[in-house]
Formats: sequence, C-alpha cells, structure tokens
Amino acid sequence: MEYEAVIGLEVHAQLLTESKIFCGCATKFGAPPNTHVCPVCLGMPGVLPVLNERVVEFTIRAGLATNCSVQPKSVWARKNYFYPDLPKDYQISQYELPICLDGWLDIQVEGQDKRRIGITRIHMEEDAGKLVHDPSQPVSYVDYNRTGVPLMELVSEPDLRTPAEAGAYLRALRDILVYLEVCDGNMEEGSFRCDANVSLRPVGQQELGTKAELKNMNSFRGVERALEYEIRRQRALLDEGGKVKQETRLWDPDQGKSFGMRGKEEAHDYRYMPDPDLLPLIVDDAWVERVRAGLPELPEAKRARLVAEFGLSEYDAGVLTASKALADYYEAVAAAGAPAKTAANWVTSDLIGALKAQGLEIGQTPISPGGLAGLLKLIEAGTISGKMAKEVFAEMMDTGEQAEAIVKKKGLTQVSDAGELESLLQEIFAANPDEVEAFKGGKKKLMGFFVGQVMQKTKGQANPKVVNQLINKLLGG
Repeated sequence: MEYEAVIGLEVHAQLLTESKIFCGCATKFGAPPNTHVCPVCLGMPGVLPVLNERVVEFTIRAGLATNCSVQPKSVWARKNYFYPDLPKDYQISQYELPICLDGWLDIQVEGQDKRRIGITRIHMEEDAGKLVHDPSQPVSYVDYNRTGVPLMELVSEPDLRTPAEAGAYLRALRDILVYLEVCDGNMEEGSFRCDANVSLRPVGQQELGTKAELKNMNSFRGVERALEYEIRRQRALLDEGGKVKQETRLWDPDQGKSFGMRGKEEAHDYRYMPDPDLLPLIVDDAWVERVRAGLPELPEAKRARLVAEFGLSEYDAGVLTASKALADYYEAVAAAGAPAKTAANWVTSDLIGALKAQGLEIGQTPISPGGLAGLLKLIEAGTISGKMAKEVFAEMMDTGEQAEAIVKKKGLTQVSDAGELESLLQEIFAANPDEVEAFKGGKKKLMGFFVGQVMQKTKGQANPKVVNQLINKLLGG
C-alpha cells in the first residue's frame, strides 16, 4: 500500500530578553549551575510572577511576521506535570486562549513549487530547568538556571508531507525569528528547539493515522533524518499488519534511530487550569500597530528585492539573506559604489570562505564594507587584476588595511598602458617567430603562450584584457 506522511512541528524559540519571563533573573547561557535563580523562578511559597512586557512585544512581532491574528485577550494557564526540572510542578503557559492564531508561512523545497504551511497558534510560556546526568555514576543533577526563561511556542498545522519540507519550514521560520531579533536560532544551545509529530495514512485517505512525537533533535538535518527514520519505521509496521503506537520517541543521532520514551500525552493529561496569579493579557490595536511599524524587511522580501534591484541570481540572493548581518554587509558594499554582481560574488565566495577558515562571524570581519568596495573599484578601474585582488584581499583580512594602501606599498598597480605593452609584445614576437607564424596560421591556443610571456616579464602585473586585445590586433587574430 502507498502511504502519505503527515507532519506537524512544534517549535520552541527562546526569546532574546535579558531577564526571565516572570522575574528579574538573567537569561544568559553558560552561567554556573543554579546562579541565575530567585524565589520566583524556583517556585518558593508566597511569591508572585510579574510579566516581562518585552516577551509580549517579541511574540507579537513574531505573530505579525508569520501572518497570525494577534488576539486582543489571552489567558495564562498552568500546565501540570511532575518532573525534577520543574520546581513548581507546573509550567506557566497558554492553552485555550493563546496570543496568536491562524498564521501561515510559505516554504519552497528546491525543484518544487512553493507551499503554504498553516500555523495553528503561537503562545508564550516559561522554560523548565535542565537535568545533567553523571556519566560515572547513576546520579542526575538539576540546573535551574533555565527555569523561567521566556519561550515562544509556534505550532504548525499538519500540512508538511516530507522531511525536506519540514527542514525548509524550520529554516524559513528560524530566518524570520533571527531577522526579527527575537531569537538567536541556535539549535545546539537549545534556543531553537523542535518536536515533530508524524503519522502515515493511505494515499487519498482524509483521516489521520496514529502519530508519534519525536524529540531530541538539535539540527535541521537531525530533524530530517529523524523523520526519514520514523516514516520508514511506521511504514514497515503497517506493511506487516501492525499498529503504530501513540508515543513520544527519543532520537539518537549516533545510532540513527529513535527509541520509545513514554506514552504520548494529551491535553487532559496536563490538567490545564487558568493561572490565578496572572491577569488576562490585553493587547490593544495601538500596541499591535506600534510593533507592526517597527518590523524589519523579512528574508523572503529581501531576497526578492536583491534579485530585482541588483540583478542577482536567486541562489546568490538566498546565500546573502541567510543571515541578516551578511545581507546588511553586502548592501553596504553595494551602497559604497562597488558593482552589485561583483560584490555578490566576492561576499558569497571570498569573504565567506575567509571568515569560515578563520572561524569568524560576519560581524568580526576586519574588512569594512567600504574597504571591500574600494578593492572592487580598483578591479573595475583596471588598476589591479583579479589575481592581484586576491593577494590584496588576503592582506586586508590579515591587517585590516585599505586596498589602495596595500597596492601602493607592494607596487601591484596593473600595467594597462597600450604603448608599453605593445613594445613588450614586439620583443616577444621577435624572439618567437615560429609561434607567431603558427598563431597566424590558425593555432589560436598559442594566445596563452604569449600572454604567459607578458605576465612573466611584467611579474604578473600586465592587464590581461589589454594584452589579449593587442595580440589579436598585432597578429591579425
């Protein structure tokens, strides 16, 4: 039987606030265990939570960017469950009345048409702590630093059909959140986490199959691999006449397999109830419009504009807009007067390659946008060749010096004077009469020989374009 996969994703994004959602404790990652805690986030008796307004603003920002309807009234709920990393034995979240509803996100897998994926809801909640398992003895420790860190959960509709679509959705969503500056999108540190629900059904059937939930995936490729495995596992079960068990499964990236963890919880298992310590959240139209007015240009719109405005390829525009900082850098290079397409080539290849080799981010590059534009304008003017530019670029990366200063210091100015080059060519022709006759007789591959002779005599500083033109002119090419 032929089956169709039905996939829905639940993404938890840690919000880039300096303090937690209901107290003033810091949210910085990597602090010593249990140092960013207080009576509120530890759930001590008698304490009261106070909502961080910035968390609400960031969530509204994400809701608007994903085409959601921001609700004028949302309510806080207690999600009850018992686990060592949850000091209150409940998590403050939103359930029946979340802040954002009914959004969507367009995605595209390479070689396929765009698809619109529904977003059921976005709600705010606090994070739980972290269990640290001792590898040398059967002991686990609890670090409560993460308890109370603000999260935004974005729940998709079960509209995804393949692991590749799931990966495309996650990448598009992460790019948006990073552009909005509400989340850093770091999956390895857990600030952008994904749980995946997947089921199979016979092709053509409307009724959904029994779903399994996958956890512990810390990369986009990890999500895709886990879904590929789970689809194969469920298909094999169904083909053998078995039934899929509704459960939560833990993905093991080293073994490339998932393992049953526990039965899948339903909403009633959490015994949701309104939180008596927090008033309903009221968001008026004026607040929403203030947030809307401050939204940046989002990745998809930026890609389309770079293609239209600068004549870039879809691929180059995609590479440049994968990072807001990289896109801003490129636009600054173009604004400084560099040819747009040439700038795109240098940023997406030479600059990115050099940064990766040195383990640097775009914000750490020693070459300013104006500095790179200066180098590219020297190439455009014929002052230096492309080969010379590579040498100059390498020194700019090492020293941060400007291109003109390096060219002057090293005497790298390109020889473009036609009279000087013609005189040099005449000497070369006189010394190589056989090659001259062969070239005139149609052996045009000897062009490389003559150009090489010129480059040797000028120590690589001759303008190859001018040299080629002169050879054709003098030898009737």
